Amino acid sequence: MLTFKVLAALLDYPNAETVAAIPEMRAILKAEGVDAPVLLLERLERGDLLDCQAEWVDLFDRTRAGSLHLFEHVHGDSRDRGQAMVDLAGLYGRHGLTVQASELPDYLPAFLEFLSLLPEAEARNLLGEAVHVVEALAERVGRRNAEYGLLLAIVAGLAEGPAKPVRLATGDMDEDIDAAWAEAEVRFGAGAALSGC
Repeated sequence: MLTFKVLAALLDYPNAETVAAIPEMRAILKAEGVDAPVLLLERLERGDLLDCQAEWVDLFDRTRAGSLHLFEHVHGDSRDRGQAMVDLAGLYGRHGLTVQASELPDYLPAFLEFLSLLPEAEARNLLGEAVHVVEALAERVGRRNAEYGLLLAIVAGLAEGPAKPVRLATGDMDEDIDAAWAEAEVRFGAGAALSGC
């Protein structure tokens, strides 16, 4: 199902190639009967690419609550996350795929691209195993950006079966999570280097 590949591209860091492919993406979504995230597509097409990229970074890279790494939400930084990564990489391997060393297997756009290579029923079932995370992510991201929240809701809507009730590692305290995850502020100026001594 090419829809998974389209949604993967739209969830990934915006670039000129993605923007150029939007007419083709619209056609694929229409042909496969999936509602297009119209406002996001228009924003990417008509907006300044640098602004779109900055917005994406603020949503997905700067906050733990908005992380596109699925196991971040389930396992946090526990050892279980490592084993889950190994298991997912093994699933990719059984289908003849390998994960690039620079990418983690639980990155949602990579997972969606993997699903695009599978028969539709199998892809929807596998997505169903992660839909609870995608739904929670859609809600969290949607509070800050309706366009990407809708995109994640569209992804969740493709899953087979209802979401399984699972306690997510990040809970409901998004601000506390993000504060704990954020890097310390860097200060420049006279004496700044000595302040930690």
